Amino acid sequence: MHLNPYGEDAVHLAADLCNRRPTTAEELADRCRGAGLTLERPVEQADLAHALAALDAWEKVVDATDERERAERANRMLAASTAHPRLTDHAGDGWHLHYRDDRLPLGALLFSLISVGTALHLAGRGMHRLRRCEVTECATIFADTSRTGRRRYCSHRCANRDAVRRHRARTAAR
Repeated sequence: MHLNPYGEDAVHLAADLCNRRPTTAEELADRCRGAGLTLERPVEQADLAHALAALDAWEKVVDATDERERAERANRMLAASTAHPRLTDHAGDGWHLHYRDDRLPLGALLFSLISVGTALHLAGRGMHRLRRCEVTECATIFADTSRTGRRRYCSHRCANRDAVRRHRARTAAR
């Protein structure tokens, strides 16, 4: 039996989908398959709408101003989307835990994965480990999975851009 890596994989998928929202059900399905999800049912337009609602709720978790608010918002997502844990071998690749019912439509599946993954990520890595990039003109969301938990930028590009900006400001001040 193996335990699904709900935490890290789910929050990275949520951030990817949130930062570049899918516009069609087919695009949503392709990106989920690309992230390693097994889709058990055909994907429909209603799945896209449900997934976008899940991303809206998740973005509110990311943008929460303190830990208590973040936990409350994550708990609302969990209450709305999860079921009791169950053992499954749905894909024939070994027994593992799911925190959802079997054979959910993709939109409901994503809501559940993102909810549980976010809760596990925050509880296991720290409540501060979901955020937006610190570069003012960049609103990209990311999950901090670094060893130290001090990541401030979505990418090396934004980190370098901010370092150059700070250097130029110090030079101009002299």
